[in-house]
Amino acid sequence: METKVLAPDAAGIAAAADAIRCRGTVAFPTETVYGLGADALSARAVARVFAAKGRPRFDPIIVHVAAPEAADKLWTKVPPLAQRLMERFWPGPLTLILPRRRRVPGIVSAGLPTVAVRMPDHPVALDLIRAAGRPIAAPSANRFGRLSPTHHEEVLNQLGGRVDVILAGGPTPVGIESTVVSLVEDVPVVLRPGGTPLEALREFVPDLRMLSPVGPSASPGTLARHYVPATPLLLLEHGPIPDGSEPLDRLVCGFLALQEEWSGFGRVEVLSPTGDLVEAGARFFAALHRLDRAGLEAIVVKPIPEEGLGTAMADRLRRAASGRAYLSENQVWKVVGGVR
Repeated sequence: METKVLAPDAAGIAAAADAIRCRGTVAFPTETVYGLGADALSARAVARVFAAKGRPRFDPIIVHVAAPEAADKLWTKVPPLAQRLMERFWPGPLTLILPRRRRVPGIVSAGLPTVAVRMPDHPVALDLIRAAGRPIAAPSANRFGRLSPTHHEEVLNQLGGRVDVILAGGPTPVGIESTVVSLVEDVPVVLRPGGTPLEALREFVPDLRMLSPVGPSASPGTLARHYVPATPLLLLEHGPIPDGSEPLDRLVCGFLALQEEWSGFGRVEVLSPTGDLVEAGARFFAALHRLDRAGLEAIVVKPIPEEGLGTAMADRLRRAASGRAYLSENQVWKVVGGVR
């Protein structure tokens, strides 16, 4: 398959919208990450998204709309709390889960009776949805389980030849996937932290609960192992080094941190010299992509404070490192040669 890379101008959006209407697949920028979209009301079109990503059918997909009233046509009911959250946080990086109407194909929600919906805060995404004239089901535009793309070049690297169209919109401004909140339960539950900070949500929902599900759920991105670079990622936390681990030469290791730069590593990525979590979020996946392409033996990551957008970044790092070593500071100094 030939993938067309188009500018996100009127002509490019019109061509991409035509592809959506013809049951094709289109990668497009949102304020969070790039999505891989298809007509949300066509099971056949959505199946092409699963095939392009290598995504298992048990993982649901978020549906993107261009106006809050469009969500009313996807959910069986919209409670007052959902209305208040949409008024405050849409358009923006907040996904809400409610019972779905029968017109939404089961493949979108992995057979569950619910559907996840959000309104993105990006002009290209909104223009595409409006031009297509239908809601767009769109997970992140990457191979399943791998790092999410925040630039169209990363989409092309992972999915070139597997999708019909890529709208080349440059870097995404938020850089972290949306926060996912289920409103099905009596008490709202955060299934995935993301671009809308939990602190902001709790101003509207003081009793908001936070779950960290392991395995399939009503939200994408909640598997224990997800967002994984090809290069082994080691979190700088207290924990054992697996038996038989070989010492690592710091010169062939990368280092990622919020603002503290350590010397002696082959490549260092600092997300924000001032410790600004918004700036860090926008640079987060791009920094991991650069480290992953650098030919390193391992990526050592200093944990990010779990506040604001840091909660979402910390979540992604734990899932990326799942099943691999967790190191204390003393251990990592020893492992990478004792130089800080």
